[in-house]
Amino acid sequence: MATNLTVVLKDEPGQLARLGGATGAVGVNIEGMCGFTGEGRGVIHVLIADDAVDRAVAALEEADMGVVDRREVLVVDVADQPGSLGELARLLSDAGVNIELLYTTFGGVKLVIATDDMASARAALA
Repeated sequence: MATNLTVVLKDEPGQLARLGGATGAVGVNIEGMCGFTGEGRGVIHVLIADDAVDRAVAALEEADMGVVDRREVLVVDVADQPGSLGELARLLSDAGVNIELLYTTFGGVKLVIATDDMASARAALA
C-alpha cells in the first residue's frame, strides 16, 4: 500500500525544492506527485511508500512544511491506451465509489486513487 501526503506551501520560487530537499535528506523517495497553485499557495500531493511516511512527515514538519492530510491510496496499473481510464472509473462508479483524488506516478502508467470507500474500491478493481 501507499500513502498520499498533502502539503500546503507558499506559492513562491524554491518551495518545491525545499520539499524535495527535506524528504531526500532523510532518504524518502517521492514515488508520484501532483500540485496546483491558487490564492497565494501551492497544494502538493506526494506519494510515499508506507514504510517511509513517518520519516517524510517528520522531515516536512522540521522544515516548517506541515502535512495537512495523510491518507491511504490505491496505486493501480493502467494500460497506456484509449479508454483505460474510462474502464477503471466505470468499475468504481458501478461499485458506488467516489474518486476524491487522482494522479499518476513517475516511471510508468499507474494511477494513484483516493476514494470515499477504499474497501469497495479495492473489491471493484480486484
